[in-house]
Amino acid sequence: MPLGLGLEGRTLGLLGLGKLGARVAKVGQAFGMRTVAWSQNLSEARAAEAGCERVGKAELFARADVVSIHLVLSERSRGLVGAAALAAMRPGAILVNTSRAPSWTRPPCSRRCARAASAPASTCSRTSRCRPDTPSAPNTLLTPHLGYVTEENYRAYFAGAVEAIEAFEAGSPLRRIARPLTNPSPSGIYLARRCPAPLPPPPPARPPRPP
Repeated sequence: MPLGLGLEGRTLGLLGLGKLGARVAKVGQAFGMRTVAWSQNLSEARAAEAGCERVGKAELFARADVVSIHLVLSERSRGLVGAAALAAMRPGAILVNTSRAPSWTRPPCSRRCARAASAPASTCSRTSRCRPDTPSAPNTLLTPHLGYVTEENYRAYFAGAVEAIEAFEAGSPLRRIARPLTNPSPSGIYLARRCPAPLPPPPPARPPRPP
């Protein structure tokens, strides 16, 4: 087992400074870490509001002792972290990906992590299917997607399920699936909307055609 890493005085680099990234910045600052951040749309004012220094992407990877990814998956963020970014990281630096897995290019990452002990360690939240070579890469820790497993969330989930069933049985469903999207999410889940009004009755059946 390697020795633990003290956080005070180290640098936390945040790829994405939205709601989650800003909260992680506060956690790092509570431990005395310097916080730097980058995203395509990040402004100086927004970074300062979160107590972070706005830097370029290359500088972030070169300076940070811990890089944490908090980006929404899109065409701009897909494959954003690749071999060049990892090669810029300092020896012993840690990459934490709790964002969607496609935000980093996994084959180059796997090869980079398989190098000597100076390669950065990688922590990946398994939010989507990982390539077979990723779990076997040295210096890599995979964790299941467990952030939602809390008593509060489970109470909300099951209470909502019971509410929906009771409303459906009473003939007044609360939620229904919206019309199919032309570009559904990668997970295949369609958006739903709250529908307090009962569903409209089905159209009358057409009379059969005469033979």
